[in-house]
Amino acid sequence: MYTPILATLGFILSPDKQKTLLVHRNKRANDAHLGKYNGLGGKMERQEDVFSCLRREVQEESGLICEEATLRGTVSWPGFGSTGEDWFGFIYRIDQVSGVLRAANEEGELQWCRLDALHLLPMWEGDKYFLDMIFDDDARIFHGCMPYRDGRPLSWSYSRS
Repeated sequence: MYTPILATLGFILSPDKQKTLLVHRNKRANDAHLGKYNGLGGKMERQEDVFSCLRREVQEESGLICEEATLRGTVSWPGFGSTGEDWFGFIYRIDQVSGVLRAANEEGELQWCRLDALHLLPMWEGDKYFLDMIFDDDARIFHGCMPYRDGRPLSWSYSRS
């Protein structure tokens, strides 16, 4: 039976559409994401819907409130967790926010990063397979599967609807 951990992952797009806000996970020595750049998000709580999860996580991690967001895709990550647990993520592009941006959170520093340089940043290897689809002009949603083993993707397949 497939019972993944459900999570959201959001990428806030700058008003000029040239940058996205990422967290550089550099604060906790025992962080499985240590040293990596990542979007904002996290695990869904039992009594919340997926968009409420995204809004809560973004506000907790950045101080910003999602005003407008678009579901860009879903990814199934079998074996992604540190002890091999399965994850399933809802990937959003966040086009409008309000509030005051924090400089950092408990996981690391928040940084605006150029879209054309994202592939140069240290991040989860598998994220680089779908990053372009988050920001492209194709209105279709992508649905991917990326099995992991020992912190590395084994394959990547996707479809768009």
